[in-house]
Amino acid sequence: MKKLPLIFSIVCALAFSVLVRGAEKAAEPKPTHALTATADRKDALYKRGEAVTFIVKLTEQETGKAADGEIEWTTTKDGMPPTKSGKATLQNGEAKITGSLDEPGFLQLRATYQAGKTKVTALAGAGIEPTAIKPSAPMPKDFAAFWVEKKKQLAAVPMKPRLTPAKTTGTDLEAFDLQIDAVGAPVSGYFARPAGAKPRSLPAILTVHGAGVRSSDLNSAVNWARLGALGLDINAHGIPNGQSKEFYDQLAAGELKDYRVRGRESRETIYFLGMFQRLVRAIDFLTAQPEWDGKTVVVSGSSQGGFQAIVAAGIDARVTYFVAGVPAGCDHTASLVGRIAGWPKFISTSEKEPKKEVVEAVSYFDGVNFAAQARAPGFFTVGFIDTTCPPSSVYAAYNALKTPKEIHHDIAAGHTNTPAAAAAMKAAVQKHFAAMKGQ
Repeated sequence: MKKLPLIFSIVCALAFSVLVRGAEKAAEPKPTHALTATADRKDALYKRGEAVTFIVKLTEQETGKAADGEIEWTTTKDGMPPTKSGKATLQNGEAKITGSLDEPGFLQLRATYQAGKTKVTALAGAGIEPTAIKPSAPMPKDFAAFWVEKKKQLAAVPMKPRLTPAKTTGTDLEAFDLQIDAVGAPVSGYFARPAGAKPRSLPAILTVHGAGVRSSDLNSAVNWARLGALGLDINAHGIPNGQSKEFYDQLAAGELKDYRVRGRESRETIYFLGMFQRLVRAIDFLTAQPEWDGKTVVVSGSSQGGFQAIVAAGIDARVTYFVAGVPAGCDHTASLVGRIAGWPKFISTSEKEPKKEVVEAVSYFDGVNFAAQARAPGFFTVGFIDTTCPPSSVYAAYNALKTPKEIHHDIAAGHTNTPAAAAAMKAAVQKHFAAMKGQ
């Protein structure tokens, strides 16, 4: 009984601490100003050595009026040296910062303004002859042979597709939870098709996911089926679909924690090996459907999904078109030549002398090399201020692609697909469907 007052006091102290932290959080001041930065050209494209002028503007949040003050600024090569920093005074709410690059890449400006207890930040990017960006390392001589062998390994495993009806609205579609055997984890996704479609009448599209741990997306498959395609959306890890948030959170914190750099010391153990084999297995399934038109296969995704789309085109000749939104997985060895790599950043910028075995292994999983091997045309999107999948890494892969290609510039966007970019991606797929139908 003597312990009860102590326990009570501890509980009271904890409760008081929670209340204090909540009050402090609630009392955090809101930014009083907005800061923006843009390049002085609408397309934000420049030549090597040419001056780039960034226009920084400060306004009051409540009134929208121009505000004066002092900003701190830094320019970098897409987040890497050379770095220049300084301060500038805003006059009539505006300041101009000038910089340049003497090599192909992206010049990035980061500006900050301290308003009392709050700080606001603005980013801007400019492309410096981005179509001249080259791969940071040569492709391994046995790159293609390695992936041919991995596809042979997959082909030895029978598909054994298992389709469980999934609920969807209307009677014009059929939808299923799909599981297919592969090497290791199965392909796990949602498959949808128009009801009663004639044999050899429909194009096929595989949609793939960005980083993280989540279920496949039934709506993605269904929406493409409504547009007259065989739609298959697969999750990245071959895990069960339709589970609780807690289920996926536990996997992300446990079994799949830090999967992005797992096994990076060997091409045989890198986590993405199984993920990429599942792409081929998913295409095996789609092309085995009687409704497939016998010619059209599109793979589409963003971020890690964009990475997978490039990979699929690079290792599977059945792919006729791919769409890679702000793709990850490009130019893993960029830091070796003073550039920045995209997610998953197998080699961090702080590793001055990365292990030789890591450098060798990750080259077999580089989006740049898959793009160089692709036979299908492709569509990319790129954010000029993307710090997760930096534009220089995206352009390294885009430039390696030898087929007809397009790229959508999101000049003011970070790691996202803006509504305009998403619409452009969808339109690109539909344009390809129409072109293939006419053949």
